[in-house]
Amino acid sequence: QVQLVEPGGGLVQAGGSLRLSCAASGRTFSPYAMGWFRHRPGKEREFVGSVTWSAGNTYYADSVKGRFTISRDNAKNTVYLQMNTLKPEETAVYYCAASLIRAGIFDSWGQGTQVSVSS
Repeated sequence: QVQLVEPGGGLVQAGGSLRLSCAASGRTFSPYAMGWFRHRPGKEREFVGSVTWSAGNTYYADSVKGRFTISRDNAKNTVYLQMNTLKPEETAVYYCAASLIRAGIFDSWGQGTQVSVSS
């Protein structure tokens, strides 16, 4: 069983940057893709971005394009989310997820990490 562990998170001022990481356990970790999602207060969970594991193709929500960057280190089974120019309204719990069984479906989730952006 794959476990996704997300250390990091924290408090940052508006306009600042933060990098999240998500490490997967298991020697034979080979997902279709890894994704990042967030759950803001009072809103539904939303897609932030994703990266295909083999080719490294990235996809982003329009709201974060140009500010957030997803990368992966296949050797470390780790995916990163670099967040720049953060806004207070991006305060949320950020989750990483893996698409393991079926492409396009994220079926394994991390525990989430709190990111707070102060104004």
